Amino acid sequence: MAYRGLGCLLVLLLACSSSDDGPIAAEAVVDEDVLEEVAEQEVPTVELSTESANIVVETGGEVADVTAVSVAGNAGDYQLSVTVSSPDTGCGQYADWWEVLDEAGDLLYRRVLLHSHVSEQPFKRSGGPVAVAVDQVVCVRAHMHPQGYGGVAFKGSVQDDFAAVALGADFAAALATRDPLPEDCDF
Repeated sequence: MAYRGLGCLLVLLLACSSSDDGPIAAEAVVDEDVLEEVAEQEVPTVELSTESANIVVETGGEVADVTAVSVAGNAGDYQLSVTVSSPDTGCGQYADWWEVLDEAGDLLYRRVLLHSHVSEQPFKRSGGPVAVAVDQVVCVRAHMHPQGYGGVAFKGSVQDDFAAVALGADFAAALATRDPLPEDCDF
């Protein structure tokens, strides 16, 4: 599994307003170059085992990318709106959640998506409350069923901006089996 190292790229647009006591709002938009660089990464073959056969899935870059993150609310009680771009084809392949992690890879919040978004791309979904401090650095990434992690993510804090990053499919990969998980896909 070889991955090209990708550094953090700065976000093209960031609007931020705050006061000492009041709510903070921030919005970040991904640099299109990050999407191209992640798409050029060598992606491993994932073997899924079923009772009847071994199925090999070439992910070929078919992963979910976070393309924008906006944050509103107060420290310890933020609402995030996350825009995801994913090659959904139906319940067999769709972005099934986005999540917020600390820098060590611990899960802080997960927004489970109940259906595919075949005809709504990219799509935005909100979630929270997310209990983080204004200066706490977090990562926001999406998960693609059945491929897993590996797309563009965002890293930063409410106070100091978010930037697009490539975390790699292996960063905190064990979270893919941790609750909450989707129970089913509606369509």
